[in-house]
Amino acid sequence: MESDEKNQIGRMLFHLPLPITAVALSIASLGNLLEAYLEGVRLFCGVLAFLLILAFTAKILIYPERFREDMKNPVMASVFCTYSMTWILLSAYAEPCLGIAAKGFWYFSIGLHALLVLYFTKSFMMKPVIPRVFACYFIGYEGFVTASVTAPVFEELLVGQAAFWFGFGMLFFLLTLITYRYVTMPKVRDSEKPLFCIYTAPPGLCLTGYLNAFPEKSLWIAGFLSVLSLFMYGMVLSRMPKFLRLPFYPSYASFTFPFVISATGMKLMREFLMEIGRPVRILDFIVPVQMGIAVLLVTYVLLRYLLFLAGAEWKKNTPRESLPTL
Repeated sequence: MESDEKNQIGRMLFHLPLPITAVALSIASLGNLLEAYLEGVRLFCGVLAFLLILAFTAKILIYPERFREDMKNPVMASVFCTYSMTWILLSAYAEPCLGIAAKGFWYFSIGLHALLVLYFTKSFMMKPVIPRVFACYFIGYEGFVTASVTAPVFEELLVGQAAFWFGFGMLFFLLTLITYRYVTMPKVRDSEKPLFCIYTAPPGLCLTGYLNAFPEKSLWIAGFLSVLSLFMYGMVLSRMPKFLRLPFYPSYASFTFPFVISATGMKLMREFLMEIGRPVRILDFIVPVQMGIAVLLVTYVLLRYLLFLAGAEWKKNTPRESLPTL
């Protein structure tokens, strides 16, 4: 009986999709978003994100060949940058308990993220193949701004500010490259369609990082990022009904973090405008709606992942090629 349970856990880990790291990132981010509204929700989200990222770490260690195979795919390699982003956020979660050790792990996670971005750049960006470019190409380069979001926790604002300027600068280059791909080659496979949702993450992440890492804020920069974030958000949200009718794919993870970080950025922008005495009342409506959508989508995607892992596919040793993939 014990052997059967171990084999069952092993098969489940074997079929654990790499994009679960993006779901973990969204849950950790959701804890930060909801902290002021629900007591204990941040701790719950932090523990859940930690368990998910720990499970995928176990998969890397137990099935390294499967991981190496995934990393040969540009979509998977770009999405895996959410792994280090999650650890950056979780380091901030751990700071009250671990202090200087958490700060050390924060720096380690930023360094790990840099290595992942270097790998992705060398492998897939030196000569980008346009048909294989998707919105997930934003993730690695914009992911550095996660350090801006968490920098105040460790009193490392200069690090956070440097990370923001890098992400802000790369935003324009990547926006041009990725938009060119979608405009000139709009047809993508069903499994790749959810990746379009990642469009809304970069401006939301940059806005959140900027408002967190800069004591003296420019209304022009914050305003520009807010308008861009809302535009991208509306563009993505208009396509969500079609995306949600798709069969389950691991790329469903794209429905999570972009919506959470967009809501976080607009929430901070609303608070900033109130602080400087220039409130925008429409945000009193937009922010709660964005937060509600973020909670619903993260919950829905997590349930779909759990149903997939609890389903018959991996229990029956279904061949990998017949499983939902990117």
